[in-house]
Amino acid sequence: MALPAGFEVSTDPARIDVDYVHHYLSTISYWAGGIPRDVVARSIENSMAFGLYADTGRQVGFARVITDKATFAWLADVFVDPAMQGRGLGKGLMAAILGHADLQGLRRFMLTTLDAHTLYAQYGFAAPPHPERLMAIVRSNLYRPG
Repeated sequence: MALPAGFEVSTDPARIDVDYVHHYLSTISYWAGGIPRDVVARSIENSMAFGLYADTGRQVGFARVITDKATFAWLADVFVDPAMQGRGLGKGLMAAILGHADLQGLRRFMLTTLDAHTLYAQYGFAAPPHPERLMAIVRSNLYRPG
């Protein structure tokens, strides 16, 4: 799905509004509450960052992909500004990510989500065929004291 008129996706890291992304992740997201700004900045620097922008230049969404650009990618930190949701921007952002030249021909593309399974299923994401093979170190609430 193409983005609605007046919006664009860019992978130019210089355009990412780190303060905006940090605010969303640290105060609104369920997965990164309390994350320090320097951690967000470092995660952007070491990933493929996708900024979603209105034609005013204001950032209204974000996603990043951690990848070797050859065999594997992990989609993370996907969001669209709550005030901008319901316009097809998330679908347009996903189409831009999955259509990116550096992310073609990968053997595995993964993500985790609490509540957006329906969105991601539209792009081919599904439960892994052998979930018992997956392992992880998970440090919940890493950024929140107490």
